[in-house]
Amino acid sequence: MDTIIPGTNLPRIIIIGGGFAGINLVKALKNKPVQVVLFDKNNYQTFQPLLYQVATGGLEPDSIAFPLRKLFAEQENFIFRNTEVLKIDTEKSVVETTIGEVSYDYLVVATGSVTNFFGLDLEGKAMGMKNVPEALDLRSLILQNFERATYELDPHLKSALMKFVIVGGGPTGVETAGALSELKRFVLPNDYPELDMRQMEVHLIEAGSKLLNGMSEKSSADALAALEKMGVHVWLNTIVKNYDGQHLETNKSLDFESATVIWSAGVKGNSVEGLPREMHNRGNRIVVDAFNRVKGLENVFAMGDVAFMTEDKNYPEGHPQVAAVAMQQGTNLGYNLINLTKGAPLRAFEYFDKGSMATVGRNKAVVDFPKPAGFHFKGFIAWLMWMGLHLVYLAGGRNRLITFSNWVWSYFTYDRGARVIIRAFQRKKGAKQELLETIGSRIN
Repeated sequence: MDTIIPGTNLPRIIIIGGGFAGINLVKALKNKPVQVVLFDKNNYQTFQPLLYQVATGGLEPDSIAFPLRKLFAEQENFIFRNTEVLKIDTEKSVVETTIGEVSYDYLVVATGSVTNFFGLDLEGKAMGMKNVPEALDLRSLILQNFERATYELDPHLKSALMKFVIVGGGPTGVETAGALSELKRFVLPNDYPELDMRQMEVHLIEAGSKLLNGMSEKSSADALAALEKMGVHVWLNTIVKNYDGQHLETNKSLDFESATVIWSAGVKGNSVEGLPREMHNRGNRIVVDAFNRVKGLENVFAMGDVAFMTEDKNYPEGHPQVAAVAMQQGTNLGYNLINLTKGAPLRAFEYFDKGSMATVGRNKAVVDFPKPAGFHFKGFIAWLMWMGLHLVYLAGGRNRLITFSNWVWSYFTYDRGARVIIRAFQRKKGAKQELLETIGSRIN
């Protein structure tokens, strides 16, 4: 045991997951008298808020991914292993990974979230967008659909290839719908002059009564108006009942034949085997106390999207699964872990809401600042604020420069340069050819 990690006389803190929460915890422990070990199945941190731009050809994936080793190259007490965690043994204080077992003094689970299909059988049918490979798969599928549409003679198949349905009206769904609309208006007509782009449809389905549910009524209304002006068909109070890869069924007399359904309707905690079921809530999030400690365990913690805390008086139903919560929890837990090693008091976590924002498209965004100020911005100023904040939080000067350059280029040329199929996408359940033939047979 522990042969894959150098021995130490210092307390060993193992962190599972190199997302926003894990990264900020590592930073908070920089050069403290502890050994910090980070496990992640990827060797990079992903800036998830911009995944939709990779999926729609606005950015290359290396613009929003940053090597974890480079990020902490100057942190002497940091060790990284590119591995997948298989199981936690809380009785022995051991983590089992694909490269061996490692013991810990303190364990932190920061594994984030995964797509939540809410019990529907949509795996391999609807497209998720939670990581870089999924974003690249979606980009490939979008382009492959248009390539096929150029020579498809069956009008029903061509319609299915050019129809895009986004499920979920949160920030990701709104931003993806806006990006696809801009592709339709500014980019694809030049790439595919033989296609009638009036046949391309973008539909956004939301189960609730408004878009951007976590934001103000003004932001919701502004986003809805902007999307409809851009030609996006928005369907509120509409619930998806089933999608078999071709036919999407809703709770209304509203069905779609589409080769591309993008699922952004929700997430669930990405927990780790070894933690008992009773330590999780219905969303598969790990129940923690005010210090992010897993209830019932003394030396195991969870934070970020995978953690469910009800002891913050301002969020009795748990915190929103957003980057800001994860980052603040990482910083606070770093403080508490050092205090634990000293026998000092711990500090309860309280989330400080700095506001929320979403972009709809070119010169279009909405920004809310929390009460008591309660300011609301929309349009060009909000769009500049959105871009500025995302550039600030993007890791690495090179990534910021490349992203900013891409945005400037796109703004003045109305172009997106990353329209390449790096690898052809194949659906997991049945080849796309079979799926599209089923569309034709279903309609005919």
